[in-house]
Amino acid sequence: MSASAQDFRPDIEGLRAVAVAGVVAYHFGLKALPGGFAGVDIFFVISGYLITRHLVAEISQTGRLDLLRFYARRARRLLPAALFVIAATLAAGAIILSPEEQALYSKGAMFASAYMINLWLIRWSFDYFANDATSNPFIHYWSLSVEEQFYVAWPALLMLAAWMKPGKRAIIVAIGVVGLVSFILCAWLTSVSQPWAFYFSPLRAWEFAAGGLASMVPARLLQKRPLLGRALSLAGLAMIGTAYLTFSEDAPFPGFLALLPVTGTVLLLKAGAAGARDGTPYSPNSGRNWVNAALALSPLQWTGRLSYSIYLWHWPVIVYAGMLAPELTPIERLYCLALTLALSALTYHLIENPIRRNGWLMANAARALVPALLLTGTGVAAAYGNARLAVRDLDPQQRIIAASAAEPSTARARAGCVQDYETVTPAPCVFGDGRRVIALFGDSHADHWSTPLIEAGRKNGYRVVTWLKNSCRASRISVWSAELKRPYAECDRWREQAIAGIIKAKPALVVISELALTSGRKMAGRDGDTARQDAEWRAGLRSTLTSLSKAGLKVAFIRDVPFNNANVDTCVARALWRDEAPSRCDQTRAYAANDAMAAVERDIVDSIPNAAYVDLTDRFCSATVCHAFINGKLAFRDQHHMATPFAESLEPEVEKRVISKVGR
Repeated sequence: MSASAQDFRPDIEGLRAVAVAGVVAYHFGLKALPGGFAGVDIFFVISGYLITRHLVAEISQTGRLDLLRFYARRARRLLPAALFVIAATLAAGAIILSPEEQALYSKGAMFASAYMINLWLIRWSFDYFANDATSNPFIHYWSLSVEEQFYVAWPALLMLAAWMKPGKRAIIVAIGVVGLVSFILCAWLTSVSQPWAFYFSPLRAWEFAAGGLASMVPARLLQKRPLLGRALSLAGLAMIGTAYLTFSEDAPFPGFLALLPVTGTVLLLKAGAAGARDGTPYSPNSGRNWVNAALALSPLQWTGRLSYSIYLWHWPVIVYAGMLAPELTPIERLYCLALTLALSALTYHLIENPIRRNGWLMANAARALVPALLLTGTGVAAAYGNARLAVRDLDPQQRIIAASAAEPSTARARAGCVQDYETVTPAPCVFGDGRRVIALFGDSHADHWSTPLIEAGRKNGYRVVTWLKNSCRASRISVWSAELKRPYAECDRWREQAIAGIIKAKPALVVISELALTSGRKMAGRDGDTARQDAEWRAGLRSTLTSLSKAGLKVAFIRDVPFNNANVDTCVARALWRDEAPSRCDQTRAYAANDAMAAVERDIVDSIPNAAYVDLTDRFCSATVCHAFINGKLAFRDQHHMATPFAESLEPEVEKRVISKVGR
């Protein structure tokens, strides 16, 4: 909101600085603040507080809301800077990104321009092979989309409540009911389907509602109780600090955890209100405490003023910097921060502030809304056009890469054959009509072998029955699901039923492959308790193989494929786009293959009767290097899944080393 001399709150400006500092610290990789992403929740509460206070005051004074004037202010405040950063990000992407990336992220820009990217991200988050979100330069617009959707719905809710029963009590009840229902659904869905709880605006409404309810509490209650105000300030700051210091991206968030930063923000807002007497300018000495004094410091006030522009710029800056220099040093990250602040200051002084305070635009709501609609439409159309143009004239190599990365495995191409995270009952799929049966069992790293295995089986009179589930190893090891943000209990239940089903089916051969433990650690970006994990993995692998062996079944365990430090399809596409050799995307064998753990794995498999270890690493790696582009084919569709055309080329090897050598 544009602040007048009478209602400006330095503590809120400082709180904005705290919020954006947490977000930037998290995204820039400051490990000391792993929960900095909760800064977005602070912004939500502040918005709910300010918008509700303003709207309720207007309803109380006039009995109505001038919605056109309200939306005109929002448009002047938010739209110009947002669209400018989108346009600049697209322009930089035309140089940095490969054509396929430009097309994909231009779609993100299109939804961001229309303030609907949060809905697009919900669908995208359920795509197992979606591009890594950390490479999407527009993903941070999700919170702005949530806020804009709040601005559309909230005035209608308040007007409806006031119309049904005049007075503030009805508004308080309406806000309370909406907030409670939203929180209950958010807490439930966080444990069931976290992307919905995170991105869907109705499930974040409770955070705005918390701020709205806080705005309805009379400030005089604390103005006469300075000690209580100081205690609330300290408690609020402690809550936000605890969230920043202890939360992590693996936490089940938002859900109950979000109560901590939300409550902390509410307490700080109310404690700060003690220094702002009704109808008089903010008094820095009235109800003042050291927390409010700290929030009013000049550096925080400057950062708070720029917080919107900082939020817009920080993410594309760090994303593109990471693409140009994958291993950013601390000093390079500081350069990125300096660039972010410089771009933010320029945007604030040249675009954001002049437009929102432009006298001509402020004189009439239509003068702001009509250009806003035209700008929004232009942004959507430009982003859509850029998506189409980026891939209109792809050269042959780029087309090969795009097709290779998009083509699913034979099993995944059939709906339901690679089961989703929530499923607990196996649903085997049958490929071929041979008399003998091969069972393919495991996670997506078993699935990418389905293409050559099914073809090799067909040639040798086998039908292949798949028992596959996303992120669910065949080894009896319980894991944490990064997607579900909780222990992956569904995998444990599914696996036991799958083992029982395979034993009952009595196939001639069981083929197992799974994500290597070391690869899982690299994906998570940390090691954790490796000794305990190693012991559980060894016991789990031995347990699964023993169960199948004791049932009289032959087992072929295929060693996992190498792991890459970036998405190979993207890396190769960018290299070719910049006239560089695909070999720049190769990995050292020491990093990608982890031969030491494979040796342990081989020993376990070889110790089990009827079990054989199959190692095809020589098809990917030399003695020192693992390759990204092999015999004119893209080897991987991402960091660790084979591209299907390359997998097809391994059919003779699978026939020779799995079926001919093991299965007969």
